[in-house]
Amino acid sequence: MSTNVLRTADGWWVQRGDRAIPVDTKADTTAELIADRAAVREATRSADTGTPVTDLVALSPVTTPCRVVAQMVNYRSHARDSGFTGDIPPAFFRKASGSVSGPHESIVRPSHVKLLDYEIELGLVMGAPLPIGTVVDERDLPSYVAGLVVANDVSARDVQLTKTQFYESKSYPTFTPTGPYLSLLEPEDFAHLLNLRLKLSVNGELRQDRTLADMIVRPAQALTLLARFQTLDPGDLLLTGTPGGTALKAPPKPVEKIGALLPPAVKWKAFFRSQAKNPHYLHAGDVITATIATPDGRIDLGEQRTPVADADQHPR
Repeated sequence: MSTNVLRTADGWWVQRGDRAIPVDTKADTTAELIADRAAVREATRSADTGTPVTDLVALSPVTTPCRVVAQMVNYRSHARDSGFTGDIPPAFFRKASGSVSGPHESIVRPSHVKLLDYEIELGLVMGAPLPIGTVVDERDLPSYVAGLVVANDVSARDVQLTKTQFYESKSYPTFTPTGPYLSLLEPEDFAHLLNLRLKLSVNGELRQDRTLADMIVRPAQALTLLARFQTLDPGDLLLTGTPGGTALKAPPKPVEKIGALLPPAVKWKAFFRSQAKNPHYLHAGDVITATIATPDGRIDLGEQRTPVADADQHPR
């Protein structure tokens, strides 16, 4: 069975029901904690009654600096929403690790961003180095992946689309809420990954709801493709894509064809005018709730609950 680990300003904790048991470790980073699995196991067996989980302020269980790599258009439902047809070529992009924030910290919308979007994603936390040229089979996943986290790949769509790049639009501070738990897996847990269900709600309205069975490139293949050009180390984070249901969706084909005939300035002005009427983009005061779990609770990454704030109301 998986073991849920929580990080606070005071250290690391193992979740046991509604209690948290301190882990006796000198680990400061996620990589160091993963290397000290003996201390984690000792905490799970401890007679200590611990502390109520609700009394703790959770930080991201993924410490920074680290590599944050993400897969693009990796769920069939998201591909349909985005207007893709046919085969989808695997693609990756990087996010600044300075975007990683806690599971209950406010997502801060920069003042120039108008189209703020959400993307629930399953995060793979590496437990071993992934050298260039590594080939990862399904049976090899436990050798490379230590655990899983809930992540939200928050996106400034107006920056992403007009600049035709991802790094800036997805790398502002607080644009990768992560946690609450790092769910450390045992080898037998990996057989249950496809049963994981990703669910995201905004103000109680369900927006995204899919299992990993909707995924196009699954974790073992993703790591193999990534290892063609990118090394990873313990504690690094791979975000594995988002299901359909984001605020941004491709325009209908006739509208898209007409838009292609317009000068860029006119096209973008028309696009942003239409998107401004879309009520699904995020605004100050919204609250996002995200969960990832198997139906039987064998793997449960906890609930991430993040309010949205405007930069002028939330100085950092």
